[in-house]
Amino acid sequence: MNKSWLFILCITLGFALPAKAEQKQTLGSWDVHYIVVNTAFLAPEVAKTYGITRSKYSALINISVLDSQTQAAQAVAVTGTARNLLGNTKELAFRKVEEGDAIYYLAAMNFSDRETYRFAIDIQDGNTIRTLKFQQQLYAD
Repeated sequence: MNKSWLFILCITLGFALPAKAEQKQTLGSWDVHYIVVNTAFLAPEVAKTYGITRSKYSALINISVLDSQTQAAQAVAVTGTARNLLGNTKELAFRKVEEGDAIYYLAAMNFSDRETYRFAIDIQDGNTIRTLKFQQQLYAD
């Protein structure tokens, strides 16, 4: 099984979290897929492959940007923040992962159990900037 298939399988099927399996927003000409998961649920070999530290107090943010019409992965710049309900803000450092035709943007962050975060993810291609906004409660399982 190749790495991208393993990663997609783990992200979409392998997590017992109170979150939707697929979350997507259309921003301009992009379909932006996103998911936030507890890194403790990553298979050890997947975490090692992607250099992700597994912890019940760490979340992985996975963003993928596709052209709305062709569904081709887009090489863009991704930056963002996560702000909890007390107003504490964390800068998210995304790194690009390319596997074949797939491109993922991954960032990790620490959190406290049952903490709710509002995410603002800026996606830029040239002069085009779109902001993905969503909220999610995180659990230390």
